[in-house]
Amino acid sequence: MKKNILCFCISILSVIITNGQELTSPNNQLKLNFKVEAEGTPYYSLNYKDKAIVKESQLGFVLKPSYSYFSEFKVEGVDYSTSNKIWKPVWGPNKEIVDHYNEMLVHLIQNKTGWKLDIRFRLFDDGLGFRYEFPVQKDLRHFTISSEKTSFNLGKDYKTFWIPADYDTNEFPVTTSKLSEISKLIDEVRKEPLAAKAPSATLAVQTPLMLKSQDGIYINIHEAALTNFAAMTLNLDEKNFILSSNLTPDKNGDRGFIQTGSVSPWRTMIISNDARDILSSNLIVNLNEPSKIEDTSWIKPTKYIGVWWEYFTGGGSTWAYSDDQDVRIGQTDYKTLKPNGRHGANTQHVKEYIDFASENGFDAVLVEGWNEGWEDNQAYRKEHIYSFTKAYPDFDVKELQAYAKAKNVKIIMHHETTSSVVDYEKQLKDAFQFMHDNGYAAVKTGYVGPMIPRSEYHDSQWMVNHYNYVAEMAAKYHIMVDSHEAVRPTGLYRTYPNWIAQESARGTEFESFNGNRPDHTTILPFTRLIGGPMDYTPGIFEGDLSVYGNNKAQLSSTLTKQLALYITMYSPLQMAADLIDNYKKYPDAFQFIKDVAVDWDASYILEAEPGDYITIARKAKNKEEWFVGSITDENPRETTVDLSFLPKNQKFEAIVYKDGKDASWNHHPKSYEISRQYVKSNTKLKIKVAPGGGFAISIKPLK
Repeated sequence: MKKNILCFCISILSVIITNGQELTSPNNQLKLNFKVEAEGTPYYSLNYKDKAIVKESQLGFVLKPSYSYFSEFKVEGVDYSTSNKIWKPVWGPNKEIVDHYNEMLVHLIQNKTGWKLDIRFRLFDDGLGFRYEFPVQKDLRHFTISSEKTSFNLGKDYKTFWIPADYDTNEFPVTTSKLSEISKLIDEVRKEPLAAKAPSATLAVQTPLMLKSQDGIYINIHEAALTNFAAMTLNLDEKNFILSSNLTPDKNGDRGFIQTGSVSPWRTMIISNDARDILSSNLIVNLNEPSKIEDTSWIKPTKYIGVWWEYFTGGGSTWAYSDDQDVRIGQTDYKTLKPNGRHGANTQHVKEYIDFASENGFDAVLVEGWNEGWEDNQAYRKEHIYSFTKAYPDFDVKELQAYAKAKNVKIIMHHETTSSVVDYEKQLKDAFQFMHDNGYAAVKTGYVGPMIPRSEYHDSQWMVNHYNYVAEMAAKYHIMVDSHEAVRPTGLYRTYPNWIAQESARGTEFESFNGNRPDHTTILPFTRLIGGPMDYTPGIFEGDLSVYGNNKAQLSSTLTKQLALYITMYSPLQMAADLIDNYKKYPDAFQFIKDVAVDWDASYILEAEPGDYITIARKAKNKEEWFVGSITDENPRETTVDLSFLPKNQKFEAIVYKDGKDASWNHHPKSYEISRQYVKSNTKLKIKVAPGGGFAISIKPLK
């Protein structure tokens, strides 16, 4: 009888291990179920507040040429754990971050091959992260990924904020539609001439992907800790509303070269019935490793201006020193070339920017077009395009270094590679040594155009490793990195806090091409910024570019919305992107940009709805100062700002920068009003917002 009972118990345990394991979030609102189906295929499902969010969804890989790494598995063991810690970031929207999760690690073994695969699940109160781990094992060492089987079986026709999957760019405008409508729209969206590069061969969209159900559930799908792996896009089965992983291939179709003893990035889902929780989530950054940089004292959040916007206005300023395109790096003597007279990065002009930065409390000046090579920056067909250590004849490195240092201003170097990445890596150590020797603390990297090596895309495994290598190498020289045209971020700024910002989306420069809509910046915080801060380059006051002569573009926002972006588009690297003369014309509005902080003790998401509006308040780092930013789409609205985040029993002065009564993004965008009033923590401010408008508030204690 005892033997029978024992056998029965073992049998029940075997069924439990084979047919299902459960994991709940710390607050019990999220419940995950994992099981291996009869064919040995692993599946997971996820509930939120007893509602099915992800129905049974497949896991695993197909290895090249056609080996199953997704079936004939059995569960070898399951480990459970929990963690609840608080850590302090080097910089960020909050000075402390809570990392609280429950974890389940499932050990799988394949029946015929003996291959092992581990899947680690972490449930936070606001979502799920899971990754694949490839144990060191006897019969599997190196393998090539043909495809990833990870899926997200949503089962509903969600409202979706999406851009097409493109292996070379993230710079499409965001489209809002139902999942079922994407196939009807995507071909037209892909025709966008300023963005289309290397589209996925399948019906697929990019991450971070923002979704909203009809019953008010918000879901964001992305990935975290993207290292030594191709970036993930999402194939769409529009009939069954299933999204599945589509890894960026190289041009041979290979999607990853893996050695056992490594792990995949985390596949992530942030989930809530309140849109504000999506913006306040720390799930992505929590899934990244702690900082690998021991001494971070040299990493400084930065507010900067620069020789940049003038290249886009149509006023004639250029990156190139000469109009002679027959140049060869290391051979051409630039002193023998005739200057074109339009070169922006010249010593005297940069001094003007240094003076303005010093006079107005800015930390740094970005200079684009300082180095040899811009005359013939031919992408893909030319490998050795630029020198990253030799300046043009009219850019005096030593003189500007001394001048900036005397004014307590840094110069931000620019390394545009035109995607000749092989050549950039050859020069990288010399370039960073040059920066270190000449007092440059930060670099803006650029990757415009198709890649060299010619078999790679911007988001492939090789390039992912390159971006990480640049951040790692820069840290050795105490250099901060702001990467443009790179793969979208996945929270790696925790591991490399010198990777201070990225572009990786459609930024302000597209305003000069009439390329952004009023709702654009109400969507980006829910999509691109979920993975990390963006160098959006706000602060454009003169939105009518026809005043410069050769450009008919008009900004998609009011002037005070440009102020609000310093709060709603979070970044520790913030540019006042307009020309100096335009700030001199509006010194009262410019005061907000001078005052606003770039590093924070705390952030409060006051209201949010993707594609419609966002209102955020933040407390400055180590200061009793608060700043509020609010933006809207093309529709006017009235918002109530609840100041209960302020300390009680104190009085403050609030300076409100808001749209004028006749303002809108396309009519009178520079119409604004500035008012002052006393406020307390129980004050509620009602403010009207113009179409395409916004407002900004600075709050300081009364002395």
